[in-house]
Amino acid sequence: MEYTRFEKARIIGARALQLAYGAPPLVKVPKGMNEPIALAELEFEEEAIPIVVVRNSK
Repeated sequence: MEYTRFEKARIIGARALQLAYGAPPLVKVPKGMNEPIALAELEFEEEAIPIVVVRNSK
């Protein structure tokens, strides 16, 4: 699925917040990576984030 830049920002931001509060990572964490936003971006790129976007159709 193709996401808009706003959807992508919302997904990464929500996942980074979860990671910051102690949620377990869904991918193998590279050595030296400790920033929640960077890890959330990596999870997004690997399509590992279990967040669904529902769009309203008009």
